[in-house]
Amino acid sequence: MPIHEKHLIREENLLTHDKLVIEGVDVSGHWSTFIQTRVVSDYNEKMEDEIAALPGGEHINRCWQCGSCTNSCTVNAINPDFNPRYWIYLIRTGMESELLRDKDIIWQCVSCNKCTYACPRDVFPEGVMKATSHWLTLKGHTPKSPLQIFDEEFAGQVFAKGKIEESRLIRRFFARTGQPVVQDWLLSMVKRMIKYLPVKMLIGLGLQTLFHPRARGWARARAAINEYVHEKEAAHRKALGLPADAPEAPDAQQPQPHLDRKALIAALKN
Repeated sequence: MPIHEKHLIREENLLTHDKLVIEGVDVSGHWSTFIQTRVVSDYNEKMEDEIAALPGGEHINRCWQCGSCTNSCTVNAINPDFNPRYWIYLIRTGMESELLRDKDIIWQCVSCNKCTYACPRDVFPEGVMKATSHWLTLKGHTPKSPLQIFDEEFAGQVFAKGKIEESRLIRRFFARTGQPVVQDWLLSMVKRMIKYLPVKMLIGLGLQTLFHPRARGWARARAAINEYVHEKEAAHRKALGLPADAPEAPDAQQPQPHLDRKALIAALKN
């Protein structure tokens, strides 16, 4: 399929002659702009299957390249280089090296799900972006993104305690991503909580922050989730052709990045 977005043509692939005359016609400057030909010899024919094997990527084969996802994308409105339609095209055609050129921005999906609502084929583009981000990490192409780190901390708390303690989640996320704990938006939120929330609720939040209570009867559920995650992780690594020696089952210190919040909810339902 031809590339319609002009900005997707890499500058290094554009050839322009400052002085060029063809059959007596001066076509110097932008009149002599050509796109350099390229023979693609590094296809990854399994890439679509690899992405489809990860949570969120299951329906990538339904895409018919209408562009509704990119057109509705919140991030694309700010950064035109963030292009879900184009990346799905690269994945389905196996052009791994081209996809890797954008590896540093793929994780920036904000999960607003506008693309999912706009997609006429139920591809679930937001899930494909999440699966692609996980694929990049599993393959060793990128370090863990802030989004994956947040998912780790979120899932880690559920695995350990069966519930989420928001302030601890934010503190640990900030610490792992190198952000200052004291931020203007956070101070504003705390002030509004103190001003508007009932005193009893504030005391309860404070006690949870100090003592980290565990959900009642959580031990059996935690064991079942650990087993489920271990099976899923093994299946993901097999699909991507990675060594079978998957990391240990997740706990509070070692949550797995590939079971994101939505997959975690599915695990709890099962």
